[in-house]
Amino acid sequence: MPSFTPGARTMLGDEVYGALQQSILDGTFPPDARINAGELARQFEVSPTPVREALARLESDGLVEKLPLRGYRTTDLLDRTRLTELFELRLLLEPGSAASAAERRSATDLKELAHEVEAGRTAVGEADAYRLLSRHDVRLHDLVFRSARNETVRQAYARTHCHLHTFRLAYTGAYVSDTVDEHAAIVRAITDGDPVAAAESMRTHIERSRDRLMRVVD
Repeated sequence: MPSFTPGARTMLGDEVYGALQQSILDGTFPPDARINAGELARQFEVSPTPVREALARLESDGLVEKLPLRGYRTTDLLDRTRLTELFELRLLLEPGSAASAAERRSATDLKELAHEVEAGRTAVGEADAYRLLSRHDVRLHDLVFRSARNETVRQAYARTHCHLHTFRLAYTGAYVSDTVDEHAAIVRAITDGDPVAAAESMRTHIERSRDRLMRVVD
């Protein structure tokens, strides 16, 4: 467990939150693991306050749950039913958003999308490729939502914390570099201003992502 140099209260809380979130996503804290806030504070060499704040944020993410008088536990991995439901939601929201992005994107949007695809390609060969690719995935999909200019849809999707939960499954090996090529196809269609191709590229990407993860839960 890493320790942190004391600093500003907000920054310290963010660091603890990030470290704990990563430990849950990569399986250091497996599903249904008990988490003791006091022990974490000692291991991180911080006061209990940033640990409690981090755990509250993780509870909001759906990665931990508070047990009465017993501290916290990590939540279970998605089962097949829940995973299916999340991908059904993605298929409802994301192809249409990609089509809207192709029609509404700005020059700044296109620059950021192109930069993100390159960031994904660079991450593939790195030693910590999974961590970098997972962050790339979050940013890319959020950029598409932002380019679509529909904040209601963007926030509705964000509240599912879909990426956090699928990343926990993907650490078993389902997340592959093919994702970056699929992202590139989406961005190419958005750049070309082709809403039909953008929607189809996004739909293909989501269906392939679903199939990769379904092999993990089968």
